[in-house]
Amino acid sequence: MRNPAKLLTTAASVIALFGTISVMPVTASADEASVIEQGKQIAFNRKKGNCLACHQIEGGKLAGNIGPPLVAMKARFPDKAKLRAQIYDPRKNNPNTIMPPFGPHHILTDDEIDKVTEFVYSL
Repeated sequence: MRNPAKLLTTAASVIALFGTISVMPVTASADEASVIEQGKQIAFNRKKGNCLACHQIEGGKLAGNIGPPLVAMKARFPDKAKLRAQIYDPRKNNPNTIMPPFGPHHILTDDEIDKVTEFVYSL
């Protein structure tokens, strides 16, 4: 048979342990959040990034399905530089891609590509 006093002591210990652990979500700084939001605006802009023409993105309307959904991007691109390179010129990894080369064709500036990269990486 279980000892009620021992169970109470164990429960109290567990509660005390969890009470000392700081469980705070990791949030971006205000500057990072601003850059991510700017990247989102560029990505969703039909005259700029227009990512929604081909990709499903959380929060996007009238998303396309030609490209893969943009989810779990940190898992798919652990190296953010590779993600940026993919956005800049996807032809380097796949010469037959239909994704536009945003950098070489001057669709987006380097700064805009950096912001879109930050946004996509946050998904």
